[in-house]
Amino acid sequence: MAKRIDGEAQAFLDALEHARKAEILTLRAIVLGADKRIAEGVKWNSLSFRTGGEKGEWFATVNLREKQGVGMIVHFGAKKNAISESGVAIADPAGLLRWLAKDRAVVVFRDGAELTVKTAALQTLLREWITHV
Repeated sequence: MAKRIDGEAQAFLDALEHARKAEILTLRAIVLGADKRIAEGVKWNSLSFRTGGEKGEWFATVNLREKQGVGMIVHFGAKKNAISESGVAIADPAGLLRWLAKDRAVVVFRDGAELTVKTAALQTLLREWITHV
């Protein structure tokens, strides 16, 4: 399995100049802490996450353009698949997901405080999400 903490991702974050950098670093820790199978990398010019090592499927990307706080796009892989057509039911009791299509959604947190309060809900959601990737 690939290293969970990726050197390219760390270099990307070290060089990142962003108003929400502290929240992005917190989000990173939360995502990596959700499941030991999750690894990071740089994909689509942003910090991204995958399962299953270097050959694993990408499933989440930090949205650096989010205007209302810190956000992340969650999806079911980089390529279209059966979920793209059918969708999938994901338990979301905290109401974190805003669906963009059948195969992707966005999660947005206003600030670091909201991110901290909703850590457990996000990690639970991500553990379920990756079972479908």
